[in-house]
Amino acid sequence: MRALFAMGGDVPLARIVADHRRVLLPLAALLAINIAVLVLLVLPLRVTVASGGAQAQESTRALADARAELAAAEATRDGQAQAIRDLDRFYLEVLPADISAAQRLTHSKLPLLARSHDVVFRQSATTPMALKDSSLGQLTVNYTLSGDWENVQRFIHAVETLPDFVVISNLGLTEGGGDNGGLQLSLSVATYYRVRSDGR
Repeated sequence: MRALFAMGGDVPLARIVADHRRVLLPLAALLAINIAVLVLLVLPLRVTVASGGAQAQESTRALADARAELAAAEATRDGQAQAIRDLDRFYLEVLPADISAAQRLTHSKLPLLARSHDVVFRQSATTPMALKDSSLGQLTVNYTLSGDWENVQRFIHAVETLPDFVVISNLGLTEGGGDNGGLQLSLSVATYYRVRSDGR
């Protein structure tokens, strides 16, 4: 051992290895084992962990996309269900139940509305029509009425704001149609009614 630390002395490597063989052999074996563990276990695990991290990120993105698609599908489903409920309510509560109810609306309610606005009812012509590929029928009524401008204007506004489903499809005004030289109103209105599915 003293020869190793001698000043200016050169000690051959073979002698150092031979003198310290008991310490160097276990260290060399441990170094070889560490290198083997690094090459055979740690590096493949590192690659596997990196690959697993990328797969986890991809899975997270896929999960977020799937959740967004599910939310959109649920919103579409809820919107369709609400639209069906609204349409059913419109058919049941707003539209006349049948042609008789539609005729009561156009032949009784609108003439009474005209009288209440000092518009004189002259005549009417009714045209019922079945709509193709529909459970609805259409009833169109052409009215001839007369009155002064303010009353005619109020009457038209009253028809447009009725809670019943009535559509003004045509409107014409001419002068001098009334007894007092007022306006003559040609009015076409349409309403729709439910047609019974059993054909009666």
